[in-house]
Amino acid sequence: MTKIKIKQIKSGIGRPERQKRTLRALGFLKMNQTIEKEATPQIIGMVKKVAHLVTVENI
Repeated sequence: MTKIKIKQIKSGIGRPERQKRTLRALGFLKMNQTIEKEATPQIIGMVKKVAHLVTVENI
């Protein structure tokens, strides 16, 4: 599987609870944090739900 690098660029404050929980499930704890994940269909779907809060880069 390919890996993707995800970086949180916007805050979850003021966002719907569902988006906050998605950020937490991806593993984000604070702003500008970068996480590497396997590019599974589940992870890609989660990233699409919060695409306006994160940036994605293929590794």
